[in-house]
Order: sequence, then C-alpha cells, then structure tokens
Amino acid sequence: MTNGTFKLRPVLPTISVVGWLKANLFSSWGNSILTLVGAVISVWLAWSVLDWAVLSAVFSGNDGSACRVEGAGACWPFVAHKFQLFMYGRYPVDEIWRVNLTYVLALAGLVPLMLPGVGGKLWLSIYMLVVFPVIAFFLLTGAEWLGLENVATEMWGGLLVTLVVACVGIAASFPIGIILALARRSELPLIKWLAIGFIEFVRGVPLVTVLFFASVMLPLFLPENVTFDKLLRALIGVALFSAAYLAEVVRGGLQAIPRGQFEAADALGLSYPQKMGLIVLPQALKLVIPGIVNSFIALFKDTSLVLIIGVFDLLGIVQQAIASDAKWFSPQTAATGYVFAAFVFWMFCFGMSRYSAWLERRLDTGHKR
Repeated sequence: MTNGTFKLRPVLPTISVVGWLKANLFSSWGNSILTLVGAVISVWLAWSVLDWAVLSAVFSGNDGSACRVEGAGACWPFVAHKFQLFMYGRYPVDEIWRVNLTYVLALAGLVPLMLPGVGGKLWLSIYMLVVFPVIAFFLLTGAEWLGLENVATEMWGGLLVTLVVACVGIAASFPIGIILALARRSELPLIKWLAIGFIEFVRGVPLVTVLFFASVMLPLFLPENVTFDKLLRALIGVALFSAAYLAEVVRGGLQAIPRGQFEAADALGLSYPQKMGLIVLPQALKLVIPGIVNSFIALFKDTSLVLIIGVFDLLGIVQQAIASDAKWFSPQTAATGYVFAAFVFWMFCFGMSRYSAWLERRLDTGHKR
C-alpha cells in the first residue's frame, strides 16, 4: 500500500516444465530433431570425458608403467608427482613458503579491494600498487639483508611465472592504455600521432615478435654493461603489447560519452585532469568493462608465449616435463598434462569473466540492488 492506495503487482504467467520444453525445444519437427541430435552428442561427450577422466583413469603409481595398461584413461599420478614443479618451477623447496606468503599478501589486498562493501579503498589501492609490489619483489627474488636467499628468475616457473607475467602485465598495461587512449584523442598533433604510431605498430605485429624484440633486440640498444633480466624483458613486452589493445578499448568508451558531459565539465570550470578523472573516465570505463576484461583474459592466456624466449610458464613447464622425463612416458601422459594446464587457465579466465559480469550488473545505474 502506497499513500493509502493499494499497488497491485502484475501476475506473471506460469509455464510448466512440459510447456517450456515444447515451446523452446520441440516447437517444430526441425527443432525436435536438432534437440535430440544435440542431446545425443552432449551425452556422448559427457560420458567420454567422465570415462577418460574418472572411470578409466589411473590414480596411483610411481611411474608411467601404471598408465601404460590397455584401456587406461587419464594418468593423474603424473600430475600428482609433478604438481610442485607445475606450481613453482624449480624454485628451491625450502623457500617455497615465500611464494605462498606472496600469494596470501596479494589476496589480503585484492579481495577487499574487489568487494564493494569493504571500506578503505584508497589505502587498499596504495597497498596493492605501491607497498605490495616492493614486498613481493624482495620475497620472490630474495634479499641478503633480510636473511632471504637470492633466487634467480631462471629458477622460477610454472604457475608462479604465469601469475607474475599476467598480474604485472595487467597492472602496468591498464594505466599505460588509458594514457595512450587520452593521448590519441589529444589536440596536440605531436602527442596524438606518437600515440597513433605506437598503437598501430604494436597492434600490427604478433606478440611473439614483440617478445623476440624485447629479448633479443632490446639489449642491442643498451650500453654494453647494462643488462636486463629475461623475465623483466618479457614483462615489458607483454605490458606494452596489452596496453596498445587496451588503449583502443578505452578510446571506444571515451567516444561513447555524450559531448554534453565534456561541455558540462568545462562549464563547471574543471581542469583537464579533473574533467577526465571525475567525470569522463569513470563513465567511459564503466561502459567498456567487458572489453577491458576481455583484454585481461587474452593477456592471461598469452602468457604461455613467453616459452618462446626461454621463460617456462605453466604450459611451458608441463610441456617440458612431458618431453624430458622418460620415466613417465605413456600414451596418456601428454594429454593429462595438457588437460591439467587447460583447466588451470580456464579456472582463472572463467573467474575473471564472472567477476566482470557481476561488476557490470552492479555498476548499471538501472540495476536494482
């Protein structure tokens, strides 16, 4: 009841399960045939996966002989015995606690930063962008003055390298992409054409070329006594490559903002940084959330290309373990290793996708909270 009057809610029609199936799946002979064929294929695929991964799979064994029996499915003992290698590469066993502590510190700042109901976003952002990178650097690489053994990046591998390349690439490419997008829309010809030239050049070459350039060509332009770590070169190449694509996504959001928003900000006497930071960019970034997350997902998957320059990420270390350890040779070893790597990649990418969809719904002004 509102203001003394009753407000009636519309009565929604109810549809039975049989009615829904008839209306959506069996509305005609053609749809009925497609539904039955699709159901048969789906059941066959589901049964094949279940049989290979569970029913016929091998779950125990000390070498590949356990998986070389006739009719054997997935060779899960291979994953179990190589799990530490897949997660940390050749990072010293006694120092793995430093990697785990880095993960915990990252989650301690990232989770509350991603949850809207948690306060202190400014301090959390400062922690994640300034404090945590310094702590993570000393934890992972080591520092003798802290009593931490130095661990060269050549010893890193597996999921550790995948997360380092992806997280650093995302954190670095996002602000660079925004700057490039704003520079491309600049009224200063020099700044505008420099941004256009960089974006079009990077988007016109594959990531493999950028990685080769960062690994092989970059040292040629540096003084003889100046060298860069191989992983650092990969990080620079991935960040710049992703920034070029992200710049076009952000530029699309900027072009979607009505001209009246710019004029209103100018009428209020706001400076250019205030206009962009308080009025335009928040609206533009909200519009292109799917495109931004799509770029981040593509970046996460592209981390596997660092294998080209000798940096072993998760997929690279799995491939190396399959090819180099004859002890675990079996018809199913390779497939099991690749399926495991694919599942880990899918898990992270699917999580980013779902968070993006939730964030997009929450930021929608018409969304009922």
